[in-house]
Amino acid sequence: MLERLNQALEYIERRLDGQVDVAELARIAATSEYHLRRMFSALAGMPLSEYVRRRRLTVAGAEVLAGHESLLEIAVRYGYGSGEAFARAFRAMHGVGPGEARRGGVALVSQPRLAFRLTVEGSSSMRYRVMDRPDFSVVGIKARVPLVHSGPNQAIIDLVRGVDPQVLERLEKLSDQEPQGIVAVCDDLDPSRAEGTELDYYHGVLTSAAAPDGTAVLPVAAGTWAVFTTSGPVPQAIQELWRDVFTEWFPSNPYRSRPGPEILRTRLSPDGTEADAELWLPVERERS
Repeated sequence: MLERLNQALEYIERRLDGQVDVAELARIAATSEYHLRRMFSALAGMPLSEYVRRRRLTVAGAEVLAGHESLLEIAVRYGYGSGEAFARAFRAMHGVGPGEARRGGVALVSQPRLAFRLTVEGSSSMRYRVMDRPDFSVVGIKARVPLVHSGPNQAIIDLVRGVDPQVLERLEKLSDQEPQGIVAVCDDLDPSRAEGTELDYYHGVLTSAAAPDGTAVLPVAAGTWAVFTTSGPVPQAIQELWRDVFTEWFPSNPYRSRPGPEILRTRLSPDGTEADAELWLPVERERS
């Protein structure tokens, strides 16, 4: 998998002054576009689209300093429809406009080329199981919230605090699917997985029962799920589990992620600082 990802990175370098076709990248990496975007984000620490943008502006910055072509010619080569659009993107990354950079005496920002390598650390083994599930529904309270990769998600905290305890009691009685009880469900995430992009968050249960009035319903089709478990401080242990699944488990196992909701069941310690958690992710076997 890592070798294929590095081949995809080489393709990006050859196409910085042209169209980077994500479908072709996925073909080179021998996986789906959906899984490629998620793998790249987890491994690189940034969305695929952001990496391509930063690499283009890095190379364009060198050409701006060289001064062999006009700023408009450089802008058009790297996919910008106008000099103004190029100048805005250039300033957002480098902190100065291309005209200022060309006059000299300023520092630019460089996005190095990425290369994925396997590092053997001897870390503890990951606990997981893979299982097929029939279709079911998520029923609960729904809100559109921002994605937060590290630290508390205040929008989710505020939503959960505002739910009437009696509503949660009624929902818990509907729970007839594993994982049992109140769960957190994330769906309809932006493909980039960029910090601050929005997702649908459900605070509810998995059930085959009819939804009560005033609740949201998310139908989930039958499919294969990988289930991972962890214990540790909140929220670090849970966020690190998600990271480790994509940086360690997927590259080492014949599965890839598929579209679908992500389900988290958390059981907090009495003081609320520690948790036992299960993370359910929709997966499918990689095609050989």
